[in-house]
Amino acid sequence: MPQTREMIQDGIADAKTEKSIVKPYVMSHGTMEVYSLKDSRRFYEEFLGLECVRHAKPAIAVRCGLKFHIIAVEVGDALKPVNLLNHWGIDVGSKEEVDAAHANALKHKDKYKIRQVLPVVMQHGVYSFYMEDLDHNW
Repeated sequence: MPQTREMIQDGIADAKTEKSIVKPYVMSHGTMEVYSLKDSRRFYEEFLGLECVRHAKPAIAVRCGLKFHIIAVEVGDALKPVNLLNHWGIDVGSKEEVDAAHANALKHKDKYKIRQVLPVVMQHGVYSFYMEDLDHNW
């Protein structure tokens, strides 16, 4: 399988900060809440194939192929569910891989506590589907 740098020719974008007050050089991470790091990490690594690194007692860094990462913070029952407009995108290499990912999400729904798997659709020029994970993240 090709490496990220071969598949994404424009993975680096120069920051356009000439007119901004703050002069950032990169957006490095975002955050999401999880009920349990143990359960969520299992889903991220085994099902989604993401890299997870425990960097703090209540949190793990999650990434796939780029330096941008998501910090998953364990908050237990204080978790506030989000809707699908607040989603994270994971790209695969082909339409067939989307279909396989969708079929596997349905097949392994109970094992990984996946809450919802919506139908595959063509929208915004992208063949894709949404799923809601065990922590209400999409």
